[in-house]
Amino acid sequence: MAAPWFEDEIAGALAPLLPGVAVEVVAEIDSTSTELMRRAREGRHRPVLLVAERQTAGRGRLGRNWQSAQHERDPASLTFSLGLPLAPRDWSGLSLAVGVSVAESLDPDGAAGVGLKWPNDLWVEDRKLGGILIETALFQPQASQRYLVIGIGINVGPREGGGLNTSPAWLQEWRPKVTAGEVLRELAPALVRDIRLFDEKGFVPFATRFAARDVLRGREVLLSDGTEGRCEGVGWGGELLVQTAAGMKTITSAEVSVRPRRAQP
Repeated sequence: MAAPWFEDEIAGALAPLLPGVAVEVVAEIDSTSTELMRRAREGRHRPVLLVAERQTAGRGRLGRNWQSAQHERDPASLTFSLGLPLAPRDWSGLSLAVGVSVAESLDPDGAAGVGLKWPNDLWVEDRKLGGILIETALFQPQASQRYLVIGIGINVGPREGGGLNTSPAWLQEWRPKVTAGEVLRELAPALVRDIRLFDEKGFVPFATRFAARDVLRGREVLLSDGTEGRCEGVGWGGELLVQTAAGMKTITSAEVSVRPRRAQP
């Protein structure tokens, strides 16, 4: 028997924070985020936490695939999406705020070295532990309120690095017996609380928390548009700051990716 998902317990913890929320677990789906976006386009805007034991077409940023790892008995990956109506004054920095919340839940005291790579990756020693994908759909005719879908994938058990752009890290490296369900139970309430905080105050309350786990700050980086420079962290709106030969460059586009430059041998 697979390890439990604690649906009722999670739903009970989320209900005071997100009234009417449903917690659903499915054995297999193409993508939890794709499913919630389908529902949103159909006019179904109920708050939902949708978990998949296996995704066949998981998606990451810039159209990349997110591959679920599967063990014989228990999922080796935690893949889920949270959908809810939201209308913050400024959406800037939301993926960073979500990353902060998840990283702090997975590694509260920082002992495991879970860091954040702008704009949406969880890293441990330059290896990818997880990723975040933010999508929205119109909720009402006025554009201020949208249905937000936050997709999160986290490596729980060991996985091979073949075909991946970045070598993988996984939670069981420092928590050998943890299950995907236990991880979800730990991080879901904090995630909803932090989304509510973002809704009220934007990225500002998360800026120093992000800086404490920023894996790029102070490092030489290479951007996908060819820009090279030294990362100076992120601004108060979640924008990436890169000091280049031509001066400080501010990166806000979700179409630009960034990687640390490897030291020359």
